[in-house]
Amino acid sequence: MATSVLPAGITPTPAKSTTRTNPAKQSTPSTALTTQKFLHRISLHPTLTPYRRRVYRVLLSVPPGRWTTYSAMATYLGSSARAVGNAMRTNPFAPEVPCHRVLAADGSLGGYKGEWRVSKHLGNGSFRDEKRMRLKEEGVVFDEAGKANGVCFRDFRELGGKGDLGDIKV
Repeated sequence: MATSVLPAGITPTPAKSTTRTNPAKQSTPSTALTTQKFLHRISLHPTLTPYRRRVYRVLLSVPPGRWTTYSAMATYLGSSARAVGNAMRTNPFAPEVPCHRVLAADGSLGGYKGEWRVSKHLGNGSFRDEKRMRLKEEGVVFDEAGKANGVCFRDFRELGGKGDLGDIKV
């Protein structure tokens, strides 16, 4: 095995990758395994209706750092925003099945954990504060009015078909 000798004081530097990636679109093996685990749990949950199973499988396609709306999901699913909201409200897999990434049509937080406050004073440790915190930790930015910046995610895929994990590599 050949080794190269460098002058004293010089250390080799690893080659830098020139490929740019979007961290929100990357999936790590742990993310893929988590997704696979929750697809399995969704399929085996004893009380989920077929509709709720489908909603949660679609919800898994919304990447971290992105957000969508109840109405965008409803359009994809061929249902109503209220039906999507009810599925989010009763999500037994939160936060791993990320219902916190679903917002109202205007980009405001909407409800979380069954709570929908209309009050402009959202302090006091409400569930909405938790939802905002989770989204901020993922990189979502909010304007002064409390609405999410960016573009609503609409590239849904229904994960969980036989052998299907979308673009996720295990």
